[in-house]
Formats: sequence, structure tokens, C-alpha cells
Amino acid sequence: MEPKKNRNILIIDDHPISVDSYVALLSSIESNKNAKYLLGYSCEEAFNILHQTKHDNETIHFAFIDVNLPPYNEKKLFSGSDVAKLIRDFFPNCKIIIISMHNEPLWVNQIYNSINPEGFIAKSDIDYKSFPEAFKSIESNENYCSKSIKQSRKIMVQRNINWNENDSKMLLLIAEGIKTKDLPKYIPLCLSAIEKRKASIKKQLILESGSNKELLDSARNLGLL
Repeated sequence: MEPKKNRNILIIDDHPISVDSYVALLSSIESNKNAKYLLGYSCEEAFNILHQTKHDNETIHFAFIDVNLPPYNEKKLFSGSDVAKLIRDFFPNCKIIIISMHNEPLWVNQIYNSINPEGFIAKSDIDYKSFPEAFKSIESNENYCSKSIKQSRKIMVQRNINWNENDSKMLLLIAEGIKTKDLPKYIPLCLSAIEKRKASIKKQLILESGSNKELLDSARNLGLL
């Protein structure tokens, strides 16, 4: 009988203390007794780990990814969500768990539309007791999202907003101060398509053409940002 292969668990977070905490909590779970932990703290380190793992003909079974990560501009990896999409391409059977300080509805909507993770945890919702419980749910093939993430998903439904990944990402980038002319660097659309989508979003949120500030103010008033 062929021996059972140990699982590989990827953890990418720009705070080393968080990475160490996740390793400690996961190591306390019996099924992770012989797990191998692949650790990184930026998009570049994540990229290198993924390529090396694939090159070694190994796989990644679970991936814990923070949304906010130092970017790897050379490879157009600007955040943890971009890293997660790369994981989907390389290791389609990997269970992806997004961990984030953000729980705003637009962030949540963008993540679900682009990645559809097996787990989505707001850092403010988790503690030493609930983190292992969340992992065990995901391990048992159940999707898991923490309390405030569930609430954010409800808000999008209640507001009857059904934007795709690029729509939500566009507004998030504008909120970060990215100019419209520079959005094609981050979104796979030409400038004219982006301007049309932005005009449509403005029509939905402010019912008329207006400035980016008015657009963002409306989104914040609706509880989306």
C-alpha cells in the first residue's frame, strides 16, 4: 500500500507574527501533524513558491492568503487576490482561504467573483478557538465565511447590486487614488471599456454623471466601502 502523502499548506501574509500564529494553530490539528508549511510575506515570494512547487511536481492542498500584500509589479501581482487566481491556475484542487482586514461589501464581492474561495475570514472575526474550527469545516469540503463576511454579502443582495469582478475592482482602485487613465494597468479592459463601465456604475449609484468623489461618497453612504 502506497504511503499517504503529507499535505502542503501555503501561508502568505505580510505580517510574520500572523504567519507564525497560523502555523501554530494549524499544527495543533491532528490531520496536520505531518504537514509541510510553505511560508511567504509578499506577492513576489508567493510567486516563487508557486513556481518552485509546480516545478518540483508537487501540489498545494490548502492556501491561506492575505489580501493586502506587497505587490510584484513585474508579474502584475498587485494583491493577494491576484496570487489566489494564480493558485487556481496552477493547483485547481487547492482549497483557498482568504484572510483579510477588509470586510467591506465591495472587497468581498470582488473576491468572490474573481476567486470564489473555499474560505473567507475577516481577521476581526477570528480567534485561537474559531480558526481551527473554520479549517476543519473547509477540510470537510464545506465552504466557510466568517460573520462579517456573511453580512457584507447580504448587503450586496439587499442593495440589488450584481457587479462583476472588474466593476468592484474598478471602484476599489478609484478609492485607492488610482486615476481612470491608469486603470488598464490593473484591470484587463481597455480604457474605453472601463469608462463605459464607470459611467454605468455612476448611473446606478448617483443616477447621473458626476465626479469620482461623488461616486465614492455614494458608495460609502450605501455601506459598500
